[in-house]
Amino acid sequence: MRFTLLRMAKQMLSLEAAVRETRFPPTYRPRLLVTCSDVPASYIDTLRSKCDVTVCDGVNRDEILKGVPGAEGILWLTADRLDGEVLERAGPQLRVVSTMTSGMDYVDAGVFGERGIALGHTPQVVNNPVADIAVGLMLAAARRFHEGRVAILEERWEQRPQWMLGQDVVGATVGIVGFGGIGQTIAKRLRGFDVGRLIYTGHGEKVAAKEFGASFVGFDELLRESDFVFVVCPLTSETKNLFNAEAFKKMKPTSVLVNVARGGIVDQPALVEALRNGTIFAAGLDVMTPEPLPPNDPLMTLPNCIVVPHLGTATRQSLEDMFCITARNVLSVLSGGSLVALFKK
Repeated sequence: MRFTLLRMAKQMLSLEAAVRETRFPPTYRPRLLVTCSDVPASYIDTLRSKCDVTVCDGVNRDEILKGVPGAEGILWLTADRLDGEVLERAGPQLRVVSTMTSGMDYVDAGVFGERGIALGHTPQVVNNPVADIAVGLMLAAARRFHEGRVAILEERWEQRPQWMLGQDVVGATVGIVGFGGIGQTIAKRLRGFDVGRLIYTGHGEKVAAKEFGASFVGFDELLRESDFVFVVCPLTSETKNLFNAEAFKKMKPTSVLVNVARGGIVDQPALVEALRNGTIFAAGLDVMTPEPLPPNDPLMTLPNCIVVPHLGTATRQSLEDMFCITARNVLSVLSGGSLVALFKK
């Protein structure tokens, strides 16, 4: 992990520097499509210093499909499906697409290989902000922030010793499902909380786990032993609805679930029942299904569920870092180089 972050740090030039250092033939101005206009205008102006750039509003897929023909590179800044239809509409000159996300569950990666189109994304740079919000959700759920605020609003503030008791983090067993970059960054954050034991599960043991004193266990053991469970694995056919009714029954009634990965990893109706029935103590969610979540969704009625609208990477620095890597992926390929961050299926 340390090597990866060091390598990414070296790659994290400012956008201005990245564009300035890109070398195209004298008369060549590649055609780029940016699929969302909700980025600082200075970012687009910087790209336009060397490229012809079309910007879509990012809301209407039809507009993206209308704007993509002729593009040689695409900066995909939306969560809309990225598939063969987009590539077909773009045309044979399309050489590279980079998403501004780490997770790629909305991308049909297979069609890129079939067409010889480079596919990049933005891993690692999201580790810190996502880990921060994960730990924040852990504390908010464990200490009943939402429930306490509602009690104030409804004039139900009680002054007695056993009112609004939550769960302690000190000495707790913390389980992390998916011990990649984000999982390891969460482990780093938790060092300061004096947790008792750190366990993780996934496809296999990680060398980096030794640095954190983390132990590899099976999924069922993690559910049984953990006081706090962090979900940070990718959404795949294997992990879809991984947290279902049977999984919740294996968890402690005092346990807290935190999901900052993808909503589809959790069977939402089963989670609602587990929270209502006291099968688990609380949940903190930055992701859910669908997104946006309807305001009348059952999750929004639960006092022991903290829900925030997918804010994991929503910091100013993260936006700058992610856009820069996205742009560098595209510019590098179009100038004859390789992807800065290649997506590996």
